[in-house]
Amino acid sequence: MEDVEVRAHTALHVLKGAVVKVLGAKWTASVYVSGNHGRLTVKYHRKPTEEEMKEIERLANEKIKEDVPIEIYTLPREEAEKRFGEDMYDLFPIPEEVRTLSVVVIPDWNINACNKKHTKTTGQIGKIKIAKFRFRKAKELLEISFDVL
Repeated sequence: MEDVEVRAHTALHVLKGAVVKVLGAKWTASVYVSGNHGRLTVKYHRKPTEEEMKEIERLANEKIKEDVPIEIYTLPREEAEKRFGEDMYDLFPIPEEVRTLSVVVIPDWNINACNKKHTKTTGQIGKIKIAKFRFRKAKELLEISFDVL
């Protein structure tokens, strides 16, 4: 079994794919992982319903069950931008001096520039359980806390 933080970090990508599918929220404001716990914070304009959050968890776990291979591409920045476009970036910028990018791709699910370690397949993550979510209206941020089981 993969290291728990690697599993939790990879879970961020799976969760983000589900958030995009259910809520259409595409910009990640921040991420946090410690042990089997993680938090994904996305830019969003309203508090989601309990049903939407259940659907995000369901879709994320469905993607994990599919055991999809996770593709990692290490490319010169210009080539990565040509191939994957602006969608691979989050709200926190990658410094201009970084000329080579690692891009994580879960086909038809999530594309993100990311230099962390990841599992080889989604199935290695285990299971995602959303612990809680918090909408911060003033900043238009949705924080989703989760555990990898």
